[in-house]
Amino acid sequence: MIAAAQADVSVSVASAKIPVNQLSGGAMGTWDIQPFDNDTAADFANDLDDADMLEREALIRRVLGRAADNKDYLEAPEAEEAVAAAALVAAQCSGTEPANIPYGPEEPIPPLPADLRSLAVEALDRVIADESELSELWEGFEGGRAWERSIGQLRQLLDPAPQAQGDALFAI
Repeated sequence: MIAAAQADVSVSVASAKIPVNQLSGGAMGTWDIQPFDNDTAADFANDLDDADMLEREALIRRVLGRAADNKDYLEAPEAEEAVAAAALVAAQCSGTEPANIPYGPEEPIPPLPADLRSLAVEALDRVIADESELSELWEGFEGGRAWERSIGQLRQLLDPAPQAQGDALFAI
């Protein structure tokens, strides 16, 4: 869903491809590092496609909130959905025409309110924090660093660093 910015988010590293079910001994289907490159996120995309247009924002908000508000151990399925939901929010931050995300929702996502950006950032921070199964699963795998970079790039789209201003008003 991100055109020009998608190149930054769509890190395609051949060595990062993970055979289906390798990450958790058969319980999870993951085939690459992108937000919708796992079975759980693909199922979330299908849920969004099946939902009424007016319900899609609430579904995205619920998924992000569940991850962001989790103070205990964050299970991989909730983290995978949160990453996918954050990618949908980030897709609308770029100001470019939406691009097609393989395995993502086929139906349009309505314009999302700006407050979802901060919730998506909180959710991503929780996904990569301690006590996150998904982070633990990627740790030690050849594609783990590329996955971390892709999460960082998503986060950057959602919460860009302030641009340096020209001349300072006051000398410090």
